[in-house]
Amino acid sequence: MTPIILLCALASFALGGFGAILGRTPAGRIIVYGGSLAVAGAALLAALVQLGLGVAPEPSVALPLGLPLIGMNFGMNDLSAVFLVITNLGAAAASLYALGYGRHEPEPWRILPFYPVFLAAMNLVLIAADAYDFLIFWELMSLASWALVMAHHEQEETRRAGIIYLLMASAGTLVLLFAFGLLAGPHGHYAFAAMRGMQRAGWIGGIVMLLALAGVGSKAGLVPLHVWLPRAHPAAPSHISALMSGVMTKVAIYAFIRIVFDLAEPAAWWWGLAVLIVGGITAVLGVLYALMEDDLKTILAYSTIENVGLIFVGLGLALAFKADGMMVAAALALTAALFHAFNHMLFKSTLFFGAGAVQHATGERALTKLGGLIHRMKMSTVPMLIAAMAIAALPPLNGFASEWLLLQAILLSPALPQFGLKLAVPAVGALVALAAAFAAACFVRLFGFAYLGKPRSAQAAAAHETDAFSRAAMIGLAALCVVAGVLPGFVIDLLAPVTQALLGAHVPSQRGLSWLTVIPVSASRSSYDPLLIFIFIAVSGSLAALALHRFGSRVIRRAAFWGCGYQGLSDASARDVASSTQYSPSGFAQPIRQVFASVVFRARDDVVMPAPGQLGPASLASSWTDPAWWAIYTPLVTTVGRIADRVNRLQFLTIRRYLAFVFLALVILLAWTALWG
Repeated sequence: MTPIILLCALASFALGGFGAILGRTPAGRIIVYGGSLAVAGAALLAALVQLGLGVAPEPSVALPLGLPLIGMNFGMNDLSAVFLVITNLGAAAASLYALGYGRHEPEPWRILPFYPVFLAAMNLVLIAADAYDFLIFWELMSLASWALVMAHHEQEETRRAGIIYLLMASAGTLVLLFAFGLLAGPHGHYAFAAMRGMQRAGWIGGIVMLLALAGVGSKAGLVPLHVWLPRAHPAAPSHISALMSGVMTKVAIYAFIRIVFDLAEPAAWWWGLAVLIVGGITAVLGVLYALMEDDLKTILAYSTIENVGLIFVGLGLALAFKADGMMVAAALALTAALFHAFNHMLFKSTLFFGAGAVQHATGERALTKLGGLIHRMKMSTVPMLIAAMAIAALPPLNGFASEWLLLQAILLSPALPQFGLKLAVPAVGALVALAAAFAAACFVRLFGFAYLGKPRSAQAAAAHETDAFSRAAMIGLAALCVVAGVLPGFVIDLLAPVTQALLGAHVPSQRGLSWLTVIPVSASRSSYDPLLIFIFIAVSGSLAALALHRFGSRVIRRAAFWGCGYQGLSDASARDVASSTQYSPSGFAQPIRQVFASVVFRARDDVVMPAPGQLGPASLASSWTDPAWWAIYTPLVTTVGRIADRVNRLQFLTIRRYLAFVFLALVILLAWTALWG
């Protein structure tokens, strides 16, 4: 199947050329997005055939490109196939959505040339068979996505987001370069197959794991490397935001699994501890960030950080179990992580599509300016509700299924022998439970204030439904959220070849179990019956609705709302009072803000109250700061500035001193090379 993916990537590059030529014409949008939909569909089908039929991995395909005598090497195995399914399903949905949404872009020629290149680069990262090709296409993925983020470059906020993203992406690539250099060893074996068979000291594997965690963490959004994500994702067009959040972060997760689980063997128990702690902190802080925000797309961007944290908790558990020889438990944790990566692509892409539809329909993204959209955007409200319930981990949807598997893996942790893990895993489990509760509150807040209640602005009152292409993409992904939630056993079985290849074990087969029950370890420990839960919810909900319609009062009584003591209001004033007397998004999050954000985010509320007898208005101003900025990046920038001022003197040295520096550097390099060899 590797040649098919290569042909799809080549076709994507060709579509990028069409986008550059025809970007200013309506035909360009149809050709690029329609062609991308077809190419992504073909790549998705090839990956599903590889995964579903259990096709044996093919020998790598070499192309006479790139470095002399090395060329470019590509290969596809079960791990690549899983992430190719995630990537191309998300790409197909985004392309379908963009066929309608793209009509509203003011400057489509800034998007169309780079969109298919972005898709091609992500696919080529997943099938790269050596470090050289991996890093080339990793950097191409970063540059193409940066160009897409900068599509609305006229906004100062977008330009700032682009600079931060480019810096973080470049730093991540540099760190991955060092990781691959250590894996290649002194003889420079950059092919993945050669790296797997190498014997290396244990400390090298540990350093590689930490470098991989930092390198892919800057792309995936792990705290404290997340600072670019809540700026870049909202700045991009909505279908690009969906790809960056739902798909590109999964390519980063693939990179971590490929390096740490496949190449940097053998694993030590403290690897899992480090990944667990980072993942747990990321999950809780990500959803706390989301609860503090008012912008619809920024909330979704911060929620991505939370879900990436949950995935890394699963990966950390898998590493810990693997190091102690508990391969079935490791397979369960890795399955939970992969399943949640797939689920996150489904519901987060749907939510970003919905956010784009809301922005186009109202011109607003602030929750304080929305409301009542359920009456004006009836068809697109349904998939948004399903996706919000899925990301809040409500049964029987897919978000609950993967998080339930993760919790089942956590419950197996008492068998771990290390005292540090015995303490850390339950603590991280508590963080996961806390993050799940906060996520439910976050998406009750998002959906409730955007779609329910009265419109809070004239723009929300005049909202209209989105186009048919956008609705089709949202409904398709939302339907898959339901299917993957009700039938998770089929997804778990599809992931079994990956865990078998990486760990030598897999979760017991779920096929043939009565009522499609999910039993991850054994029936005596725990089981989950999503189909029965779905039937119960559907039947009980239908009976309740029928009873209300049959026996409830049919009389509709309309009355004037309470005007806060004001009399004789005009219609416009009445609407303003009606919206202002509703519960506000900041008020909803205030209890959590008071308990957690005052310590974690240095949140503060500045209240100005007029003196007694004065008629001036009272005011409330709230502010908070990201701890990563004041604890890490601000001191780092200050230190770099000071060092740059001192190093600036070097440009005023004489030629003799420059030559002395060059000679000294050469001697050190040769000595290091000799010692390394």
